[in-house]
Amino acid sequence: MTDQLSRDYDVVVVGGGAAGLNGALMLARARRSVVVIDAGAPRNAPADGVHGLLAREGMPPAELLERGRAEVRGYGGHVVTGEVDTATRDGDGFAVTLADGRSVRARRLLVTTGLVDELPGVAGLRARWGRDVIHCPYCHGWEVRDRAIGVLATGPMSVHQALLFRQWSADVTYFTHMSTGPDEEQAEQLAARGIRVVTGTVAALDVADDRLVGVRLGDGTVVERDALAVGARMVARAGFLAGLGLRPVEHPSGMGEHVPADPTGRTDVPGVFVAGNVTDLSAQVGAAAAGGALAAAMINSDLVAEETRQAVDARRERFSAESEARVAELVAGDRRHGL
Repeated sequence: MTDQLSRDYDVVVVGGGAAGLNGALMLARARRSVVVIDAGAPRNAPADGVHGLLAREGMPPAELLERGRAEVRGYGGHVVTGEVDTATRDGDGFAVTLADGRSVRARRLLVTTGLVDELPGVAGLRARWGRDVIHCPYCHGWEVRDRAIGVLATGPMSVHQALLFRQWSADVTYFTHMSTGPDEEQAEQLAARGIRVVTGTVAALDVADDRLVGVRLGDGTVVERDALAVGARMVARAGFLAGLGLRPVEHPSGMGEHVPADPTGRTDVPGVFVAGNVTDLSAQVGAAAAGGALAAAMINSDLVAEETRQAVDARRERFSAESEARVAELVAGDRRHGL
């Protein structure tokens, strides 16, 4: 069965989202033994549909992943439910241990575990996340077009977020919340675009009939809003890599932590590659899938180079042994003839 965990693989893919499944698909098609180990907690699970993905526009995230799993299995790849607890060096490969005690060995690792959205402690916010509490205008802007949108200040990119959402609606309100508020230049930009600035701490969201209807401030004032954009702090799911000396670091944008890699997904730890949101915080589904495909191609190339070196070494050893045997045969012949 293609969902049974074997002992050894060319590649273990940790994480079964778009990046991991597309990487596994590429590797399986390259005739590599590959398994995807997926904890079953996709970041976009609360969303109604995937957007901005050609030929899959609006598809429910769960359906997209199920199709991806079937495609990987169709080429002989394995997809296993489980959570990776540790990854350590094991000779020239890696030992991967799951939380339930199972273990597996890999020649290479592709880490596509994504990230965790750390949200502000505003009452009611988490429950609406991915519905009418949103973060990305390219993912959700069309769905809230021409509606009353709020933007909650949470970090250095919040003003930029408000300016972006202004593209989808003329009714945008910027809530300074616990920030110092926009600086002079930012305030001018917001004013020029007709974006209202509301000061004061946001205490809670008002919900009626299972939809957001307003943002409640600490003083009790309610500002009617249909949607609220929040820039969450994004933190890579990569704790299990600590045994390899690979830890998330602060992203240059200031929006969270990621696992650094070169443009092909290669990390500082030989044999470990990353793709998707674990390394690229802003990657949408299409970009994550593309990152997985590129990393998979680099992994296959890496393995081909290794196998070629091994074949060359074996060939040289064989010819050396044959040469030594031939010399020994000639010497023995000379001795027989008294030479």
